Amino acid sequence: MFDIYDLTFLAALLALAEILGILLAVDAVMRPRSSQAAIAWSIALIVLPVVTIPIYLVFGRTHFHGYREALREKEASIGAHLEDWFSRMAAMAAEPHEGLEAVEDLVRGLTRIPFTRGNRVELLVDGEATYGSMHDAIAAAESYILVQFYIVKDDGVARQLSRALIEKARSGVQVHFLYDEIGCWTLPESFLNALRDASIQVSGFKTTRGHRNRFQINFRNHRKLLVVDGRIGFIGGLNLADEYLTYRDTHLRIDGPAAQHIQFSILKDWFWATRQIPELSVAIQPAAADDLKVSIVNTGPADSMPNCSALFATLVKTARRRLWLTSPYFVPDDVMVRALQAAAIRGVDVRILLPGKADHRFVELASFTYYNEMIDCGVQLFRYQDRFLHQKVVLVDDRLAGVGTVNLDNRALYLNFEATALVADDRFARRVEAMLQADLALCEPVDRTHFDNKPLWFRVAARIARLASPLL
Repeated sequence: MFDIYDLTFLAALLALAEILGILLAVDAVMRPRSSQAAIAWSIALIVLPVVTIPIYLVFGRTHFHGYREALREKEASIGAHLEDWFSRMAAMAAEPHEGLEAVEDLVRGLTRIPFTRGNRVELLVDGEATYGSMHDAIAAAESYILVQFYIVKDDGVARQLSRALIEKARSGVQVHFLYDEIGCWTLPESFLNALRDASIQVSGFKTTRGHRNRFQINFRNHRKLLVVDGRIGFIGGLNLADEYLTYRDTHLRIDGPAAQHIQFSILKDWFWATRQIPELSVAIQPAAADDLKVSIVNTGPADSMPNCSALFATLVKTARRRLWLTSPYFVPDDVMVRALQAAAIRGVDVRILLPGKADHRFVELASFTYYNEMIDCGVQLFRYQDRFLHQKVVLVDDRLAGVGTVNLDNRALYLNFEATALVADDRFARRVEAMLQADLALCEPVDRTHFDNKPLWFRVAARIARLASPLL
């Protein structure tokens, strides 16, 4: 039984927790990543401080500290070389594309690099085409290979790529392999040691590096990139795991100057992880064929503003006739919700392709609550029925297409390090249109009954999931 001293001590602890909860609620309000997140955190911290405080200390940060500062110091030490690279990339700038001025201006402002000309872009549909093209590029490597993935699993796909990298490393090709520790938490050390034994440089991204990030496991490096000799780059939705052979996913192979921009992204992440910059030969040159305009936009929690949210809001606002989007997760923030609704109201053909069955139940529950408010404004939703849809693709009118790593959820918009390739080319847009038309043929249209006809317990659970989604 508790005596009076135990009760007094417990009351003191609860009072202290309440005070700390209030102080952290102020912190959540003063440094929000979104209004929904600020409200959700502050209410939870005040109402349930004992439960919420440890969760907030681990998941509540909105900014990844130290990344930009470390890069700024390094850039200062290699200023002349970096400025020379920027100027050579600027020399490959593409001519402005009519109707895309807002996107082009934003891209240049966010990245310092314009859309570049002289690129060849191959649309890789699904895992077999993507991994096959990666193996072809690796086999042709002469100088170096840079690899970065969010998820790597010790299975057939990853082992096959590992063997290819080891073979090239033993032939004298320089190889760097970067992975996200949270995404690869099941990856055995033996897999990484096999790479190291072949003189491959291996590192985790180290999201907890720096004293202010030490307990912040909520940040992820969600990028899936590969670069060969600075001439060939890969970007898209596929990780290294057998399950991606069964997913409906999309990746790009880019030959030309834009591959250098993918390389720049990997090198910045590599420097954060290791405090080293690999010595690589840099040759910025156009691809042998085609002349596509391409930009690579990297976004993340180290940005001074929510660059990812700004980018996708701008893409939505740019659409005049058509906006087609695909995402495995649909839990958008208020900015994206209003942008999509406004686009549909002004007459844009807005279609969003979602999985028929998601792989994360909590996210799927929250997603259901957006159905009616999208449909009521004219947004068309479709649920893909063939298999799990994991691709992240956007098509704007007949002029612009994007493929990358960004999901339409709070995590991608605010917490993850992401990457998107934008291609401003009518011919490529038609290829993406044909791909998405084939996907739509395997979709079920969504109407109000998809949510309204669910049992009451499901609708209540979905509303709770939506309220809680900004916390994660």
